[in-house]
Amino acid sequence: MNTELTPIKTALLSVSNKIGLVEFAEQLHLLGVKIISTGGTGALLQKANIPHQTVEEITQFPEIMEGRVKTLHPKIHGGILGKRDQHADIAKTQQIEWIDLIVCNLYPFVTAIKKNSTLDIALENIDIGGPTLIRAAAKNFPWTTVVIDPNDYKLIINQLSTIQAIDYKIRKRMATKAFAHTAQYDSIIQHYLSEATFPNTLNLNYVKERKLRYGENPHQQACLYRSLGTETGLLTAQQLQGKPMSFNNYVDSDSALQCLQEFSEPACVIVKHANPCGVAIGNNINEAFKAAFEADSKSAFGGIIALNKPCSKAIAEYLSQAFIEIIIAPSFSQEALDLFAIKKNLRLLKLAQIDKIYEPLNFKTIVGGLLMQTHDNHQLDPSHLNIVTKIQPTQAMTTDLLFSWRVVKHIKSNAILIAKNGTTVGIGAGQVSRIDAVEIAVQKAQTALTGTVLASDAFFPFRDSIDRIAKTGVSAIIQPGGSVRDKEVIQACDEYNIAMIFTEVRCFKH
Repeated sequence: MNTELTPIKTALLSVSNKIGLVEFAEQLHLLGVKIISTGGTGALLQKANIPHQTVEEITQFPEIMEGRVKTLHPKIHGGILGKRDQHADIAKTQQIEWIDLIVCNLYPFVTAIKKNSTLDIALENIDIGGPTLIRAAAKNFPWTTVVIDPNDYKLIINQLSTIQAIDYKIRKRMATKAFAHTAQYDSIIQHYLSEATFPNTLNLNYVKERKLRYGENPHQQACLYRSLGTETGLLTAQQLQGKPMSFNNYVDSDSALQCLQEFSEPACVIVKHANPCGVAIGNNINEAFKAAFEADSKSAFGGIIALNKPCSKAIAEYLSQAFIEIIIAPSFSQEALDLFAIKKNLRLLKLAQIDKIYEPLNFKTIVGGLLMQTHDNHQLDPSHLNIVTKIQPTQAMTTDLLFSWRVVKHIKSNAILIAKNGTTVGIGAGQVSRIDAVEIAVQKAQTALTGTVLASDAFFPFRDSIDRIAKTGVSAIIQPGGSVRDKEVIQACDEYNIAMIFTEVRCFKH
């Protein structure tokens, strides 16, 4: 195993991303490095008058099949893969020249498939020679150096300028980066070609966005990764002001956006600790915001506010004395920005596509494994609601029940939500018994509950919750049904003249 410095005498350049290449090649040439290049890269070097040899001159074999076959040759790969201390005699006999530096990145497959290309075009953008060059050089990093990222050109030139060689630790680091690059590339291709929602082998494509100050707690390390190719969602937002986002900020903001996407009408969602604490719809965004904030202003302290319409001056004025961590909106009026500018730490996130953030799949980690499921995007059909009680809900009740159902699915189970006139009134979240969730929702309500409706994310296992609800003035309930005691629960509702709808669909969120 060679861990010494390795000089760079010959470099092979074959890149798709040509950013910074000419400047890099010029510096290599000035440092006395011989350059070999493939077709497109060679044309660029020739235009810049940088001396180089073509691959054909080395292999004495032309590029064939429209460039599909060019570097797949023993005189190229022998020059990369040979161990200098063991294979020198073979290389001399076969007239193979050592290649010490391989600079290569791959056909832009992601760019090609983003353009809704045909399968033929996608296949043509699958690089074969490139990954082979990269993997060969990475495998033999004790002797060779591989560079796949133009951002590393400066590092290589600095090494060659100062010590006339590449350090072992840097060679190893570049090799690690190269294997990650080819692994991700193959994973994207597999995902594109696969027709299975749940493939037998799961490869995830995420790239490091930035290190976070800490995780859920200060003693935990954390980092943010971006899903490769994703063009919607929280990470596409533009931060207009405020401190950098934290781990918990991202979790809470995403929870707010997922609930907000349930609504096309003006809506506001306020989240605290990943649970909605105030949600409202209105004739305009000012009306929706005010209702949502006042639904539970105590819990809104230090929370996240998400709006699906532009944030106005009126909202900024209302929040002038309130402590809020983040406000997310498709845009902000200039007057609002001027008012918020006083609050230097307040994070403002501008997210233009605020209604298009669905991920098709959802992941949860367990020790030694990963759970994957499709996203809960089920929508109730108002014409197919199962009314199970003698009393029928009014149209106004039904409207509020449907609103409540859209929100309760975003509350941690066990979840109970009380609402009226398109606004949450009380929320009981994350309880280990349903009756406890009912109690908390009732306690959180700041107004009389007469005429309100109630949503439950799963069935009522006993009638005790109905007995408690009956004392509050709640007039209608929506719940999945499916309990062995459904008849007792329905009978209790009939006794108290409470209307009840079964959705026959559960919406747990754990």
